[in-house]
Amino acid sequence: DRYYFLFFLPCLYLPSSARFSPPPLPPIFPTSLSPSVLQCALCRDVTLPPGPIYRVAGFPLSLPCVVSGFEGPRTQDFEWFLYREDAGGRQIGVVSTRDQGFPYAPFQARVRTGEVRVERDAGDKARLVVQRLRPEDQGKYECYTPSTDSTFRGNYSASVAVKVIPDTLQISYSRSLTGQPVPEGSELTLSCSAAVQSRQHTHLSVTFGKRGGQSSGSPAGGEVSTIREIISIDRVLTVTPGRSGSYKKRYDDGEITLEKRNGEGGRDLYLMKMKAVQPEDTGSYFCEASQWILDPDGSWQKIAQRTLDIGNLTVQQLAESLSVSSSPRGVVTLQVGSPLSLTCEVAGLPAGGTSGLLVQWMKRGSVEVARISPDGVVSWGDDLSRASGGSMEKVADGKYSLKLFSARPSDSGVYRCAVSVYAGRRNPGPSTAATLTQRSEGVTVNLKTKDVVVSAVAELPRGPLLKRGSTITLICNVTVTTTGPTEVQVQWVRQPIPEPVITKRENAPAEPPSPRPPVEDKPRLVAALTYEGVAQIYANGSEVSIDRLSASSYRLRVHSAATDDQGLYVCQAEVWGQDPHGGWYNTGAKAESSAVTVYLYARVADLLLIPLVIGVSSSLFVGIVIIATVTCCFMKRLAKQRARK
Repeated sequence: DRYYFLFFLPCLYLPSSARFSPPPLPPIFPTSLSPSVLQCALCRDVTLPPGPIYRVAGFPLSLPCVVSGFEGPRTQDFEWFLYREDAGGRQIGVVSTRDQGFPYAPFQARVRTGEVRVERDAGDKARLVVQRLRPEDQGKYECYTPSTDSTFRGNYSASVAVKVIPDTLQISYSRSLTGQPVPEGSELTLSCSAAVQSRQHTHLSVTFGKRGGQSSGSPAGGEVSTIREIISIDRVLTVTPGRSGSYKKRYDDGEITLEKRNGEGGRDLYLMKMKAVQPEDTGSYFCEASQWILDPDGSWQKIAQRTLDIGNLTVQQLAESLSVSSSPRGVVTLQVGSPLSLTCEVAGLPAGGTSGLLVQWMKRGSVEVARISPDGVVSWGDDLSRASGGSMEKVADGKYSLKLFSARPSDSGVYRCAVSVYAGRRNPGPSTAATLTQRSEGVTVNLKTKDVVVSAVAELPRGPLLKRGSTITLICNVTVTTTGPTEVQVQWVRQPIPEPVITKRENAPAEPPSPRPPVEDKPRLVAALTYEGVAQIYANGSEVSIDRLSASSYRLRVHSAATDDQGLYVCQAEVWGQDPHGGWYNTGAKAESSAVTVYLYARVADLLLIPLVIGVSSSLFVGIVIIATVTCCFMKRLAKQRARK
């Protein structure tokens, strides 16, 4: 018997609930051996988290229990006991995985309802779950595993102390959402206060979230509630955006923020701000506060949590609220030179002026007249001369004006005010897309111009034949019939002389087609004289000048003319009028002369050079032939004489 007990000594450890005790053993082993050497290869071991563990009354308790080193089936049974501090160490059965009648009276009803239960994570892992802790649940909890081993080896139970502390977590808000529609782009601020009074060192975390409804696609047409975390501040004061939707991007862009402040009565105040609400922000909002504690095993555990509904938010899209109108309405008829004033009004914008606006006046659909950027900078479109002859400004919130001090005929057309809204972004970047762009109804502007009749006649003055190197002189006579001061702008264009068309006679032998060089059919601008008297030269190959001989006569001269300067010359005239304010405008009256043909003849020196070239060429040819013939005959005679010798 003595040796039997010595063999099992290293593994003999019985649970506290065992009904017998092992006999004392003699000190056979040396005292110098460590306990690890005395352990056997396979021993049952039951473990629980180290304690004490603090949990809050009214909130869940979860105690995981793991057994290892056992014999028998892989699925083990677990039994839980409670030793209350006020019961003198008396054992109370809580719940068992193998015996439904195991719970003692204090736990029978709670086990029946599932408030107290065992949840199995694996065959050798199970946890005791108490859904709502009570103060009387405080004490030492023991996890016992009934033996499936052939012999008792190892420990069959483990214990941990659980302390139940009172619930002191408080949460409140100062203002709730009313559910009234809020325009897209408006700023939203939600506040939540949270505090906890605990003797233990605990931390708080706060989360703002939203519940929304979306169709589940079921035949019944029901809805599935979706919970989205918007932003939270965790137990170590780290701010984290929600993962769903666009919350992370909006947080990175600074559009969603969460701030912690010191509140009244020892409570911390948490402020969540959305700089610009979007349609996806529609839903029911809540604030959630959680209490955390650091367990002895080094893990953070959530021991209490409260959720507070703040209210419903409905975001009205800009497309439904925004309206852009222009005045005056309909048709505006003005005399040339009269001032033109248009007004653009924008309504339905988010309150507070948090959205940037780009306001443009467009003419004839796509021609931009002027604009005001979100930062208030005014710029003009293609007609930069309007920068000194007009103005565009913000008259009041949502009201913008365009003024042209002296209207021109080119200012006629349909005007529209185009407004691009950057919801919640006062100063958007150049690559930022507008939330919405809307245009007003068109305003038709008609300008009455005075009657202008203009004609142009081009002529080539009589003189000697034009040759290469001569000066080509062309005269353009312009006649204008109207009232008031006018000026004429003249320009000359040149077009190549068309080649004559040769008709083929019947029964004529076919001739091979000769290649023709490409002909430039497009008229080419040579020179112009503006209504201000400024000469503009466009020809590159020759020296060209243009001037005004009299009130109605204009002259074009091409000096040292070359072959490329011959062609068909046409004079084009445009009439400019002066408005009552002294500004000049294009009346739209135009005239074009008939074409004048300019042909350049060869010079006398060129004609004399032709026979000279022919004569020299003929002489050289004849001389070469004679020399070659003589030399050939002489060489043959010399060869015969040498042969006779």
